[in-house]
Amino acid sequence: MNLRDQLRKIHDYEFRSVIDRVHFGTASDRYAGWIGQIYSEEWLSGVSKRNRTLGGKKFEERTVPVHSVEEYFEHFSTLEIDYTFYRALLDKDGTPSNNYFVLQRYADAAPLNARFLLKAPQSVTARVLRRRGPDGPDYAGNPSFLDSNIFIAAFVEPALRILGSRFTGVLFEQEYQRKGNSISDEENVSQFEQFFSALPSGPQVHIELRSPHLLTPHYFDWIEHRGIGHIFSHWTWLPSIGEQWNLSGKRFTAANKHVVSRLLTPRKMPYARAYALAHPFDSDVPELSETTQARAMIDETAALVIESLKKGKTPMIISNNRAWGNAPNLARKVATRIVEEMASAEGAGRATEAASAEGAERATEAASAEGADTAPF
Repeated sequence: MNLRDQLRKIHDYEFRSVIDRVHFGTASDRYAGWIGQIYSEEWLSGVSKRNRTLGGKKFEERTVPVHSVEEYFEHFSTLEIDYTFYRALLDKDGTPSNNYFVLQRYADAAPLNARFLLKAPQSVTARVLRRRGPDGPDYAGNPSFLDSNIFIAAFVEPALRILGSRFTGVLFEQEYQRKGNSISDEENVSQFEQFFSALPSGPQVHIELRSPHLLTPHYFDWIEHRGIGHIFSHWTWLPSIGEQWNLSGKRFTAANKHVVSRLLTPRKMPYARAYALAHPFDSDVPELSETTQARAMIDETAALVIESLKKGKTPMIISNNRAWGNAPNLARKVATRIVEEMASAEGAGRATEAASAEGAERATEAASAEGADTAPF
């Protein structure tokens, strides 16, 4: 496909086949603000509304029905499901939770070639859980942290029953910890090793470790040994994607060769602030999209994708409204940057080959001429 055709597809939000082996998706999918981009106008009649209070402000969230996912997958190949982070698919007594039935409805509507990345439940991934107390939010240690039985029985197994091979990967997100209150790198890796070594084979796991001081060579050596992927996330308190690439020792570690990048929030910007700026998620927001940091995010993501392709990997880019204002437009920006960079590199390669061929031809002609002058007759 030539550059013009690629850019046309990107303009029309047709990401599924625009770049070989590159998968685009979003974090969640049911935003009514995307009507007119990836959702047709017919969904307007099915929009539901609910109020949300965040950071002391009230917002109206507007969503389209679950079965709109069929149209979503006409544009994207991958979808991140994040509601499984807040509640597992089975409750403690083994009965299906509401999330189980929601995921079933997704599975019924999605095509057979859909790819789902599911966030593991925080009941397993979080060291500390935020609770609502009488005097406001409170934090307490999580008694089921790294509980392999919950992880398998209440999350992985039911997800596989529902999605089958469409369950492409697990996003294992661990909360940010201040260095002064954190365990050591050695203890962190030891706990992870005890947990992951006890798991049976299953969907590929990718870890998003949100504490920068724990992104050590020791940690990256361990995930490489285990075949676990590092999630290159652009998120509030993490180093930039380029810095994470250097911290990783410039390596991709997932056993199935997938490379996940999540573009979530601007760095050093809290969730509530990013949400307030991005809401209602229907267009680019200059305070998010027209900054030096945003340009660096695009450039570094494109560079990561191109580097992963060179190494025979399969990049998966997940866009979030809060990083840009509108996730489909963020995906469009990233895709455009990738194809233009690849076209530029290809053009430079052809020019180099042509120059080399021309130089070789001239050298051959010179050698022939020299041979004609000196050869015996």
